[in-house]
Amino acid sequence: MEEAVKKNEKITGLSIVSKLHILRLIYRSLLFIMLLIGYIRFRIYNSETVLENFEKTPIIIYTTFIIFALEMIIRFFPSKYESPGCQKQFARNYLKSGNTDISVQDNNATVLVALIWIVFNGIFGVLYMENVLDDGIMILLCSFYSICDIICILFFCPFQTWLMKNKCCSTCRIYNWDYAMMFTPLFFVRKSYTWGLLILSVALLIRWEITFYLHPERFSENTNNYLQCKNCSEKLCSHKKQLHSLWKQIEKATSLRIKQLKDN
Repeated sequence: MEEAVKKNEKITGLSIVSKLHILRLIYRSLLFIMLLIGYIRFRIYNSETVLENFEKTPIIIYTTFIIFALEMIIRFFPSKYESPGCQKQFARNYLKSGNTDISVQDNNATVLVALIWIVFNGIFGVLYMENVLDDGIMILLCSFYSICDIICILFFCPFQTWLMKNKCCSTCRIYNWDYAMMFTPLFFVRKSYTWGLLILSVALLIRWEITFYLHPERFSENTNNYLQCKNCSEKLCSHKKQLHSLWKQIEKATSLRIKQLKDN
């Protein structure tokens, strides 16, 4: 009985990686709020450009740049504090299964994801060039994307569900595309610190793609035991199942309450 309890605690408890995801969600949300407040102030006073307004409090810009730059630099190296989804590219995490059938089922969907993302952000780019949107909106868009990135990991990922059809984040073909997708709008914001983040994110994506084409066996669950559920240290699937179960219970209780109110 005691062993069963310990096993259950191991499954339901948050892993270190999941806790770091939650921490990222918190500070990225706070950053978005600060940027939004700064943008609203700019719109009210409108005495300078939006970037000049942001640059009046450089601590926000420097802190944001350093945090995201460090996050991306860490991704270039093996780390036990990162998700298996981005760590499968490294040789040390390649655990041979003995199977030679390299199968990455969601590989063909990557082109579709790339096209959708380019077209989607191209719309914002056109609106920017037509002066409908400004630098502030593009930066806010990046900050919003950064929150969505963590929501995709912790709660619900539309790319996984509707396009990629991958089992989980650990087997995701485009896991390391996240920063490049996040910072896509910065292409239109011509500042050294914005382009610095964009260039670093593209370098991360290129490194990922080169590794995939040189070592596809590391990305396949069939050939790499590191991607097997039994070897997963993140346990995100367990957390998501708990959240979905909780949501169903809330829906059921709400429906029952509504029915009772109608009957009364």
